[in-house]
Amino acid sequence: MLQVNSTTNNTLQHALALDANDALKTYREQFYIPTQKDGSDVIYLCGNSLGLQPKSTKLYLQQELDDWANLGVEGHTAAKNPWLHYHELLTNNMATVVGALPTEVVVMNTLTTNLHLMMVSFYTPTNERYKILTDWNPFPSDSYALASQVQLHGYNPTESIVAPTPIGSSATITTTQILELLAEQGHQIALVMIGTVNYYSGQVYDMATITKAAHSKGCKVGFDLAHAVGNIPMQLHQTGADFAVWCTYKYLNSGPGSLAGCFVHERHHHNFKGNRLTGWWGTNKQSRFAMLPQFDAIPTAEAWQLSNPPILSMAAIHASLQLFAAAGMVNLIKKSEELTSYLINLLQQIPTTNIEIITPIVPEQRGCQISLRIKNNGKQLHTTLTSKGIVTDWREPDVIRVAPVPLYNTFEDVYRFVAILQESIEI
Repeated sequence: MLQVNSTTNNTLQHALALDANDALKTYREQFYIPTQKDGSDVIYLCGNSLGLQPKSTKLYLQQELDDWANLGVEGHTAAKNPWLHYHELLTNNMATVVGALPTEVVVMNTLTTNLHLMMVSFYTPTNERYKILTDWNPFPSDSYALASQVQLHGYNPTESIVAPTPIGSSATITTTQILELLAEQGHQIALVMIGTVNYYSGQVYDMATITKAAHSKGCKVGFDLAHAVGNIPMQLHQTGADFAVWCTYKYLNSGPGSLAGCFVHERHHHNFKGNRLTGWWGTNKQSRFAMLPQFDAIPTAEAWQLSNPPILSMAAIHASLQLFAAAGMVNLIKKSEELTSYLINLLQQIPTTNIEIITPIVPEQRGCQISLRIKNNGKQLHTTLTSKGIVTDWREPDVIRVAPVPLYNTFEDVYRFVAILQESIEI
């Protein structure tokens, strides 16, 4: 049975009072909220899968469509936001979100493409050092990418990819378990590549401690920030990871299948001697149009770019990042912790043995996402919630993921979700 916490005021009036005092409450009005057949808003708690559309996105897209219509190819230099340098409009705000220097960040490609590009540069196995350390139960795309890179180098993924496993019935692993693996096998590990927030459990890993321990063993370090960017506080530059990759369509609200981001620490920018797959857009901007035969790397993360970027996708990212800049990551994280704490406390008051919160309770070890393990008929429960206007997502074999997002979710959303959840369990 979930532990009862009687300190939480579990009334709708209390939720409404919390919303009235929310400093970020006006941001909800800047998003489109999907509606039910009766015209009422759904309770959208799925920003961990696809963020909602900012109302400003249409304006940003329309600007580029108009410039394309009116200018054609001249839009590269004569558009209101010249396309030739459009990606630079995103750099400063994106760097703020991930805690990096602007020169360390670039928006390009898609997440798994960026992961492969980074592993070409930073997974350089030898007969003595060839393993990759990853987290328990990573997102399948990461698993596939790691396995394929290992195979390309002639190694067996079963032997070469190592990960800690939860103890007992836990759905999380401890930093100590990761450090123990590094202590035991660090001399054989070429790369540590971990998803900063585990997609299944919602657990946040200690990036700084893991990076320091891995570097002390001579390992390169990369992070997949897909479920972390726009969700948790990060200081990539200070943490010191060699690289990081992320998508932008979850908490960053850039639209389905939108472009991704990439971080390369500044220590790798100058005189990089490793492998790198190169393309036209990564070469020196001053000589790019001289069409020189020799690649001349831009001395920033931009050197890993391949092709000129899709402007329409970037326009959507630009729109969303403007909202993040206005709201401020510190304020968003504060509200996120308040929303998730409220959600957990309400969940703990449901008298049931069928639900287990598998996400860590400690705020530093979680972000927006709270994962609920449903012990019996979980998929049926998820279907019932969906029919009642609750948008969450289901992850096999037994988890409903719930993510109240601070930009557009309310305490009332959280209250109504828990009330409908309890009602659905009782039926």
